[in-house]
Amino acid sequence: MRGIEKELAPYKKILIKHPLYKQIQGVDDIRVFMEQHVFAVWDFMSLVKKLQVELTCTQLPWRPSTHPTAGRLINEIVWGEETDLNKDGEIMSHFEMYLQSMVEAGANTAPITEFLAQLNQENNVEELIAKTSLPEYVSDFLSFTFSTIKENKLHVIAAVFTFGREDLIPDMFIEMVKNLRNEGVALHHLIYYLDRHIEVDGDEHGPMALKMMEELCAGDPIKIQESIEAAKKALKMRIKLWDGILSQLPSAVLI
Repeated sequence: MRGIEKELAPYKKILIKHPLYKQIQGVDDIRVFMEQHVFAVWDFMSLVKKLQVELTCTQLPWRPSTHPTAGRLINEIVWGEETDLNKDGEIMSHFEMYLQSMVEAGANTAPITEFLAQLNQENNVEELIAKTSLPEYVSDFLSFTFSTIKENKLHVIAAVFTFGREDLIPDMFIEMVKNLRNEGVALHHLIYYLDRHIEVDGDEHGPMALKMMEELCAGDPIKIQESIEAAKKALKMRIKLWDGILSQLPSAVLI
């Protein structure tokens, strides 16, 4: 996977050095960031679950997986993302931890909870995204995720997951945690959530996802090129999301 990582290095550099991290200067900025970023925390789980559906058997009667190594990796990732322990030792998903952090910060959870309530009624996520009043950079980010899933190319979905999410998260969050601590912000659940992602994604999930990519591409040059293109698009969508959120931060608006 070294070839893919080399191709993606310029985009990763933009994200790791993005001005968004340093511009988050106080609780008001954190609230705005979380209210929009929470949608990326949520749609991430659909990428994870799609991979689990394709790489393991989730139907009856059970049948053995054709990708046992990748299946084990994704099952471990799902276990950690869906049923981790929060700061207080309670079992909950990382998405629920994020909502808990939002409440602690005083951020508005209504947009994401109302979105999910509407989804329960309509059950068509693409139509719902198209008619929401979310900022364009948020809805475009979500649309890209679900169009990738709908394309149904397993190596492409895995590339977006691995290089657009898992492999990237520790670098991004390290910068954010550093700035939060420098500001002396006492948001214990958020700090725990970020630290947990750095620990799990950097030490466990990231390397596991890279192994999964190797198995799914199996040296096929077409699959590798498709994976590169999908990963580039995923990183571009993240840059667009970060640019959009940055433009809405109270501290940035005042400049």
